[in-house]
Amino acid sequence: MKQIWRFSLDNTVFFMKLASKFGRLPYRILVVILSVTGSATAVAQEYRYELGGMAGMSMYMGDANQISLLQGWNPSAGVIFRNNLNFRWALKADLILGRVTGDTKNSKNVFPDHAQTAFKRMFTELGGHIEFNFLPYSDKFAYLNTSKITPYIFAGLGFTLAPGKNQTFAGIHFPLGVGVKYKMRNRLNLGAEWTVHKLFGDSFDAPSSEGFNLNNPYHIQSGLFKNKDWYNTLFFSITWEFGLRDGRCTTD
Repeated sequence: MKQIWRFSLDNTVFFMKLASKFGRLPYRILVVILSVTGSATAVAQEYRYELGGMAGMSMYMGDANQISLLQGWNPSAGVIFRNNLNFRWALKADLILGRVTGDTKNSKNVFPDHAQTAFKRMFTELGGHIEFNFLPYSDKFAYLNTSKITPYIFAGLGFTLAPGKNQTFAGIHFPLGVGVKYKMRNRLNLGAEWTVHKLFGDSFDAPSSEGFNLNNPYHIQSGLFKNKDWYNTLFFSITWEFGLRDGRCTTD
């Protein structure tokens, strides 16, 4: 424990002396930043890794649903792995199996020749994210003002595969989400998170290429973000921590 305080004190004194040379304002700003995050990053969580499962729902957004975030929800499930870098930052990977459905009858859009269609398809997602906890997350180290519950945000990159009747969707997506974690007891974590997945393709809602489908139904030029599909997920998770750290001071 003495190593922890020596590490925090030595670095704090160094940066405070450096900032004081540039005037009062930078000095004061740095003091605030160090008081909020400096000590929390000097110590990492007791266990490095988390592994668990999650269950919830997935919802499609695209040509047949451009407004409602919860329309046409379907059950989904997955596994989650997290590498806790420190109290604030974590790297996360997930593998998800989900289902999406859509029906143009539920849409206010008017399609060419007033055509109508409906679809359903399964999808698999492999994603990687970086997370930021708004509070230093731990059920120990109370002297560092840690918290057993914290909201967090995350972003990353993923790959989505969705087989169809004669048209398979395969492409990358950009996930962006918010969540909350709660340390129910030592090594056991509960969580909930909402994620929007921006796809870089418009055939996610077109499992078949036969007849009228929703793969660019208006036949307009597409761009990087224009005329692309989305899907949203809401998951509840439970994870178990493992990989005991050696107890030495760390900032990795």
